[in-house]
Amino acid sequence: MLQKFRSAVLCLALAGAMPQAASAADLMTFWDTPQRGGNSFNASEPDKAYFDALAATGATWVRLTFSKWKGEGRDTLLGDADHYKGLPPKDLARLRETLDAAHAAGLKVVLTPLSLPGARWKQQNDGAFDDRLWSDRAFADQAVEFWSDLATALKDHPAVAGYNLINEPAPEKTTGLAENGTMADIRAWQEKNSGGPRDLPKLYTRIIKAIRKVDPVTPVMVDGGYYANPRALAAWPKRLADDKVLYAFHMYEPYNATSAPNMKRETPLRYPGATTNYAGGTMTWDRNAVADHINTAFDWAKTQGLPPTRVVAAEFGCMRLWADCGTYLTDVMDAVEAKGGHWAFYSFREDEWEGMDYELSAKVKPGQFYWLKEQGKAASLPRDGALMDLLKTRMQK
Repeated sequence: MLQKFRSAVLCLALAGAMPQAASAADLMTFWDTPQRGGNSFNASEPDKAYFDALAATGATWVRLTFSKWKGEGRDTLLGDADHYKGLPPKDLARLRETLDAAHAAGLKVVLTPLSLPGARWKQQNDGAFDDRLWSDRAFADQAVEFWSDLATALKDHPAVAGYNLINEPAPEKTTGLAENGTMADIRAWQEKNSGGPRDLPKLYTRIIKAIRKVDPVTPVMVDGGYYANPRALAAWPKRLADDKVLYAFHMYEPYNATSAPNMKRETPLRYPGATTNYAGGTMTWDRNAVADHINTAFDWAKTQGLPPTRVVAAEFGCMRLWADCGTYLTDVMDAVEAKGGHWAFYSFREDEWEGMDYELSAKVKPGQFYWLKEQGKAASLPRDGALMDLLKTRMQK
């Protein structure tokens, strides 16, 4: 079927009648060279001005979630994560308009839901982790149906360069496995749960099979387990069968230092030098430790015969007011680029949280951001932050 599709595309191209879908045939080649981008996790749909601003940084792609937007039902584009019954038409139309704006700005988009049926995002679930997808096979069936519907609807859109099937899945969370435990424990957990509802590679395989029935060419991006931890990915016994898959991890380790709670300490943890529990012992974090953690994903990919351009640091970041954020961002980018992978910083102009908005200078305090936002004057915030200059330098080189 795929060979027939390629032949048809070639004939149309020679005839000068190339359809929009033909661009999708070459989408995997977009990922054959390292790409740099940002994450868009906004509560409202980004407009063309937003995407133009992101493209002006040197970004070539954006990882876009729609799950925070106000939808027709409780859960945008799902309708209701308690029972998926089809794509709400108005939600889909708004997503298409947003994709049009990204395309007009010259950006490729990776679509990324924060929720799937039976796995509602914690922040939209009264703060409770939703484990149903990982314990009830009926929700896996609905997740497959949702992605089949979405791929059918958007397979021809020229902006779409990937389907990121679910953001930060954590089938391990309620089972007692330590998030950064020993690799022996992580592998044993994966083996024990193979074939069951918590088997993440199995779920991905089912979803991809359904997508390929309607869309044989658009790349798929898959996060490793335990919130896209590269060590959880490295516990998979083998790569997925589909040859158009990108394997993603997120990088916030050491989380105790990079995250918001650290900023509330009387004396925040510093980098390099912070020590955390890790792999059954402790880790003192510096650029070598950061690289070792990141390399877990690249080393696994190499054993699977995958090139480094099939690995994506799909999120990384730190609190912008943390004294060591610039040093940390540099070390993460150095590690990923040394291996030849892709990256996307978190995040670009998030409209309801300023913590990782690197365009804002250190002079802009959180209270000022939220006050101006409430007054409808967020556009007046000065956007001359040195951290964004650091990111721009890497994206534009």
